[in-house]
Amino acid sequence: MRSRLWIVPVLTVLVAVAAALPALSRPAPDRAGAPGGGHRPDATGVVLAVHGGAGTALRREDTDARTEKAYRDGLAGALRAGRKVLREGGDSVAAVEAAVRVLEDDELFNAGKGAVFNEDAGHELDASIMRGSDQAAGAVAGVRHVRNPVSAARLVMERTPHVLLAGEGADAFAARNGLTPVTQDYFWTQARWDSLMKAKERARKGGKAVGGSAPGEAALGTVGAVAVDRDRGLAAATSTGGMTNKMAGRVGDSPLVGAGTYARNGTVAASATGAGEVFVRGAATATLAHLIEFGGKDVVAAAHEVVGERLPRLGGKGGVIALDPRGVLSAPFSSEGMLHGFLTEDGRIVTRVFPDESPGHR
Repeated sequence: MRSRLWIVPVLTVLVAVAAALPALSRPAPDRAGAPGGGHRPDATGVVLAVHGGAGTALRREDTDARTEKAYRDGLAGALRAGRKVLREGGDSVAAVEAAVRVLEDDELFNAGKGAVFNEDAGHELDASIMRGSDQAAGAVAGVRHVRNPVSAARLVMERTPHVLLAGEGADAFAARNGLTPVTQDYFWTQARWDSLMKAKERARKGGKAVGGSAPGEAALGTVGAVAVDRDRGLAAATSTGGMTNKMAGRVGDSPLVGAGTYARNGTVAASATGAGEVFVRGAATATLAHLIEFGGKDVVAAAHEVVGERLPRLGGKGGVIALDPRGVLSAPFSSEGMLHGFLTEDGRIVTRVFPDESPGHR
């Protein structure tokens, strides 16, 4: 009888271990004591998300129904293009390229057709794309004659041993590989010209020389997309015209892997928008991914930490769309607003153009 007394303490230990296992299997809490730090995902069950830039916000009181519809239609059109790719069995890389191309062709957004002017009244465009399965990436910077820079970026990824091509060499590469060149006047729009004139006038008066200042003027900047396909493959892409009245030759975060764009299967796909120089210095999208992979955070907590804490400490504002392989989307922004939208597995399209529509509003 005495030899069986050991059974009682052993059983007690086993019961305690069994009780602890569910807690051990849950995501590790962050500093706020709950997954996501108390922040909510923007959506779940997402297969594709896009953004149309972060900056000054569209305001309900200043935005007429026609303008609101135009921006919603632009975002929705990009999501529909990506949805078509995914429904036809295409992968996440093809989906983000298709979505970004639509935004590049829409002059409302600062990418492709709607690109802003630099200080020389010219257009220099940047873009990047990344595949999560093997972390292959391609990018172009400072191109002047590529209608859809995101497609040029994909060609760099798939047809060269390089990651980033710039300037005349990138333009020539794109033309050699079947992208019909466009002249600089293709990118000209009255709205962007007016923004340039305002920026130069501010500079003459000693004010802000780079970027826009009016509601909607700077908000509609960098565009991007993230996607997860049926094989749980992740991809991200980003494209921009840069900053109004920027120095000729300036390159921001959009074409830089780990700053404006990042994708790694099993972790996250992310596309950023905002103060490009700060996003470069803070390695924004790579930091977000590393907080998940090495820091044990979920996508919501990681995105909010980067956008709401780390980048503001460096002096920059902006936003990010971050999608994990389970379809959890986080889209926080520390700027006044960020245009974005998403597509769910069941085909539902949601667009958000006003700050108060988003749980990512800080």
